[in-house]
Amino acid sequence: MKLLLDQNISYRLVKKLESVFPGIQQVSNVGLTNKTDRSIWDFARKEGFIIVTFDSDFYDLSLTEGHPPKIIWIKSGNLTTDYLADILSRKATQIQQFAEDKELSCLEIID
Repeated sequence: MKLLLDQNISYRLVKKLESVFPGIQQVSNVGLTNKTDRSIWDFARKEGFIIVTFDSDFYDLSLTEGHPPKIIWIKSGNLTTDYLADILSRKATQIQQFAEDKELSCLEIID
């Protein structure tokens, strides 16, 4: 299971979460800085990533395109990088189950 952090999520999370989610990347680490959501979507699909985002745009794409890629949609106010790392770490088992479920396309995490 590989997670791809959207551009509005700090690249600092990669170091904080790589032991929990091996293969985690942020869009800037894979050459997608300031690219369109569609470009990020296509990359994630091709490379087998699950997109982690605060935006509804990827959810909207999943409604018309289906999955892969799957989406983890974090619904919350402003979060510190450490707090977001804590949330994703605590949800690791749930995220793993979501990744393995062939029917689900979006996991909403509400904090």
